[in-house]
Amino acid sequence: MKVAVIGGGSTYTPELVSGFIKYAESFPVTELALMDIDAERLEIVGGFAQRMVAAAGNPFAVTLHTDRRAAVTGARYVTTQMRVGQMAARREDEYLGKRWGLVGQETTGIGGFAKALRTIPVLLALAADMRELAPGAPLINFTNPSGLVTQALSLYAPDVRSVGLCNSPIGYRMRIARQFSVGPERVQLDLLGLNHLMWVRGAKVDGEDVWPTVFQAAIAEIEAQDDPPYPAALMRAQGMIPTYYLRYFYRTPHVVAEQEHWPPSRAEAVMEVEKALLAKYADPSLTTPPPELEKRGGAYYSTAAVHLLRAMHNDEGSIHEVNVPHRGAVPGWPEDWVLELPCRVDAQGVHPLPAEPLAEPMAGLVHRVKSYELLTAKAAVTGDRDAALLALIANPLGPDADRAPAVLDDLIRTHAAYLPQFSG
Repeated sequence: MKVAVIGGGSTYTPELVSGFIKYAESFPVTELALMDIDAERLEIVGGFAQRMVAAAGNPFAVTLHTDRRAAVTGARYVTTQMRVGQMAARREDEYLGKRWGLVGQETTGIGGFAKALRTIPVLLALAADMRELAPGAPLINFTNPSGLVTQALSLYAPDVRSVGLCNSPIGYRMRIARQFSVGPERVQLDLLGLNHLMWVRGAKVDGEDVWPTVFQAAIAEIEAQDDPPYPAALMRAQGMIPTYYLRYFYRTPHVVAEQEHWPPSRAEAVMEVEKALLAKYADPSLTTPPPELEKRGGAYYSTAAVHLLRAMHNDEGSIHEVNVPHRGAVPGWPEDWVLELPCRVDAQGVHPLPAEPLAEPMAGLVHRVKSYELLTAKAAVTGDRDAALLALIANPLGPDADRAPAVLDDLIRTHAAYLPQFSG
């Protein structure tokens, strides 16, 4: 059973490899094909991955590829964790936001918009390769902005089964599991929204409602913080726990003001972390992920990814919080919208569970951001500047209509090498 990892030179890869080693018996990979366009990084990260697997008794082979088609050929499952333009492009996204007084974060605002325009055509090309070389294989997408990218895949490559994955939902699951001293598989979440625009609104442990306890603990945690992502009063009014990323929508002026203290931006900080990690990975004596990997972020990524793949492979019917078209699970919302919500996962695929729509104050924000996502997907695929302009204006974190054309021109100039669809 071959699993292909597109973006295998990522510093996240050793965590993913750890997951495959840990669950080798229940998810019997025979070949893990790591693919990356950066041959130097791939050699370092891939070499470390090979030593990790050798130290574990060689439960599977690790192969290294700079050719995407070779990596995908014959794969049973394909996962993506790529960054088109690498970390330097993320830094450009952040400072593009800073130049215009906008949020430059990599999945929301102008930063997420720029990244989506670069990323969607590449993932659609990958989907075309899979259609030919790995027919029927699911595409598990961890590439940000995960929900928006998965929306584009579902619309423009509907015959390739794509699932958007994020570590935020499993982070809440793990937190509640620790709170009640139980395994995370005993926790059931009620959550709904978009990736990085989601609310947790219920929790059970072994079928017993524990939400009042969970919610009060979450409020107490927010109240104890000097600089919380959003005020506790908002949580009380909503009766839900907003994901951390909603700080970009609820405290926008504060976030923009923080950017004035750069450098370092988040990308610049991560670049230093990655430099240190790659130096560690290059050590021929290293066979286990170093503690410094925790500074990279992405906690529980391997847990979420491997558990999702195991559920598919073993026809488990277990519940996972992922991003897929909801197909009518949420009454009154367009069925082709990709949402982040609990789904039952088995060998036939991912099946969204019925969910009540969000109340209007939250639903209104979801609807506006989804309009932005749909326009962005169209712009990324077609190179339609009008769609791109409308997407910028539709985004609650975007520029006003007067500045939007200049912001878009700046973005296209900044990333011209990665945006050939706009070259005309």
